[in-house]
Amino acid sequence: MRILILGGDGFCGWPTSLHLADLGHDVVIVDNLSRRSIEHELEAYSLTPIEPLGARLRAHQELGGRPIGFERLDVARDYERLLSLIEGERPDAIVHFAEQRAAPYSMKSSRHKRYTVDNNLNATHNVLAAIVESGIDVHLAHLGTMGVYGYGTAGMRIPEGYLPVEVVAEDGSRVRQEILYPSNPGSIYHMTKTQDQLFFAYYAKNDGLRITDLHQGIVWGTNTPQTLRDERLINRFDYDGDYGTVLNRFLMQAAVGYPLTVHGTGGQTRAFIHIRDTVRCIQLALERPPEPGNRVRILNQMTETHRVRDLAGIVARLTGARVEFVPNPRSEAAENDLHVSNDLLLGLGLEPTTLEEGLLAEVADVARRYAHRADLDKIPCTSTWTRRQEAGAPSKIVELTTA
Repeated sequence: MRILILGGDGFCGWPTSLHLADLGHDVVIVDNLSRRSIEHELEAYSLTPIEPLGARLRAHQELGGRPIGFERLDVARDYERLLSLIEGERPDAIVHFAEQRAAPYSMKSSRHKRYTVDNNLNATHNVLAAIVESGIDVHLAHLGTMGVYGYGTAGMRIPEGYLPVEVVAEDGSRVRQEILYPSNPGSIYHMTKTQDQLFFAYYAKNDGLRITDLHQGIVWGTNTPQTLRDERLINRFDYDGDYGTVLNRFLMQAAVGYPLTVHGTGGQTRAFIHIRDTVRCIQLALERPPEPGNRVRILNQMTETHRVRDLAGIVARLTGARVEFVPNPRSEAAENDLHVSNDLLLGLGLEPTTLEEGLLAEVADVARRYAHRADLDKIPCTSTWTRRQEAGAPSKIVELTTA
């Protein structure tokens, strides 16, 4: 296949690009390098040393990898260039990672909220409009988030995108249909992913686009077999309060002797997936595209769920680190359960990589190796969800559930 990977320089995009090229696909990365610019803005850099993209691509080719192309392009701004690229490359598939991906970053200020909305929604809509205008039959695979569902399950397993409902009509007859599972976003970032769903549903219905939306859990781990080949290919390891995901943050904190910071009670249950499974899921989705005219195929891209305090306990036992409970900057329930269906994904052939001490030790080794690069001042999460929290007042937490 010929594949465009939008946002191919990022945490999920880079290992996906290498993985797909390794399988023999023709890959072109499209990126405006905005994540590197945000690093400079925050003065919070990857724990692992990240080479310039050109150096990454040269290293990949020097090691015998299939050449990967690169187009520096802002998908949210350069519509005509994006359209021209699609028309020129005539891709079989487009993988869409080109969105600002951090919930805390999206909540830092009104400027960050507006940037996230402006970038994410324009990027998604530009891709959809360009595919339609090009007239090319392209399968779009989008990396969404489990966060569109919220974190209350109303006593049921969250289905893969669609919820069967029954409505009693005025004449007493019963009408059955399936609707998008009611969304309950917890941040501006999650709100943009919720709007993405509506864009996809419309363009699949109106224009017959073939779309797969992968609602991904929190990614942990750092490397895939491809990124381990050479240090120049190493993947990102974000640990700061805005971009660091919880399990990677714990492992890095343990590596530098910093207490494991658990927000609130640690009773938040989250869905997780290893980065190795992320790239495998993208591969499986691309190999089995939906038929033209079908509704959007939605897959819950996760392999397991854990409470945050339980994860902290596992890391503490593995490393001897101390656990510290700190105020939660998010506006969310202190405790929640999360039950998720991923049967469709498993049916495509995914063999899940579950959280094991061997894998944890592997990530911990990466954290220890580069611990000297850590800036301890960047560890605390200072982006608050409400003005009350910012002012230091206790915020009332209410969990919304689906009736």
